[in-house]
Amino acid sequence: MTVALAKGRTSNSSIKLLQSAGFHFDDIEDNTRKLVFYDKERKVKLISVKAVDVPTYVEKGAADIGIVGKDNILEAQSDLYELLDLNFGQCKFVVAGLNSSLQQRSRLTVASKYPVVAQNHFQRKGIPIETIKLNGSVELAPLIGMADVIVDIVETGRTLRENGLTVLEELDHISTRLIVNKASFATKTDTIEDFVTKLKKALEG
Repeated sequence: MTVALAKGRTSNSSIKLLQSAGFHFDDIEDNTRKLVFYDKERKVKLISVKAVDVPTYVEKGAADIGIVGKDNILEAQSDLYELLDLNFGQCKFVVAGLNSSLQQRSRLTVASKYPVVAQNHFQRKGIPIETIKLNGSVELAPLIGMADVIVDIVETGRTLRENGLTVLEELDHISTRLIVNKASFATKTDTIEDFVTKLKKALEG
């Protein structure tokens, strides 16, 4: 069974959970450049990939299971199963900007790492938008007049506050989830259910 694990801020928590569930990867080390790891029993292959790519690896069947944030799942709009909330990496999707950002505007320019999420949110509200895809320093866009607001994930809100921005609206709760390829769930049901059961017990214990 192949598990795609998101690199970045939640990877250490994910690895600790796997270890608590009985899956030990001795060759995982901080700052390693290795991308593929096997557990001691060589029953689980772990591939380390960018978080944004995890849903794609799972949907296309390159991985049976993925461990990744809900933000990336929502943005990818992939056809897969979401089986478990792992309850770490918690943050929120928000609309943020200057206090006057949403006043008397019939159309908005929205900067975000998550243009699909942004488009879907404002479409539900009946507000037409232009999206600008940015991969970093999204908070800068309203400050220099490139966008009216941003859609981003926030944990504490400190970066927003330090840049004079305010949370104008909360969209969704985000945490790390376990996702599964649909074909894999059909053909490897027992193996995947056993894996999920062990993770649930580790979360409870």
